[in-house]
Amino acid sequence: MQALPESAVDSREARLACLIAQSPPGQAADAEAQLYRLLAPRVRRYGLRHLRDPHAAQDLMQQVMTLTIEQLRAGRVREPERVVSFVLGSCRMSVMHERRSRARHGELLERYGDPEPTASVEATHRLDHERVVACLERLAQRERSVLVLTFYDDQPADAVATQLGLSAGNVRVIRHRGIDKLRRCVDAHRRPP
Repeated sequence: MQALPESAVDSREARLACLIAQSPPGQAADAEAQLYRLLAPRVRRYGLRHLRDPHAAQDLMQQVMTLTIEQLRAGRVREPERVVSFVLGSCRMSVMHERRSRARHGELLERYGDPEPTASVEATHRLDHERVVACLERLAQRERSVLVLTFYDDQPADAVATQLGLSAGNVRVIRHRGIDKLRRCVDAHRRPP
């Protein structure tokens, strides 16, 4: 690649983007991290302003920054020195796509959805929650601990094993048996008398 004139690379973001685009794969990790730190907050603010949802803004930030860095690595950004414009354009396209998806989802719900799903769905969730809690309380302490650490705390078998003083294989067996008991208990409560 030919070097860009100094005037074309006048911002820190542009210099980092050019470095990423010109570096061999895996050789610009520091530049990628710096570019992420510079641009990610801007993308998040854009998402907050246009999507008005912090979770959607966070998703937008991850999506756009991942796309940007991948495209720079692959050499698919025609003008890496204009990376800020590339990021802004990606934000616009992603937000438009999100809005179209939401609108389409709303149309489908309006056309095919249950006219009053809220009350019945909330009641069903509450009843399911109560059933699961009651069934969890019926499990042995060790099975309950394994299930809670695995699914509530989202821990892998190795971490659960370390905490409970068991082997990872033992945790998997206990988890499997506990899930089976929990499923049978919940199903028994669902059947009409």
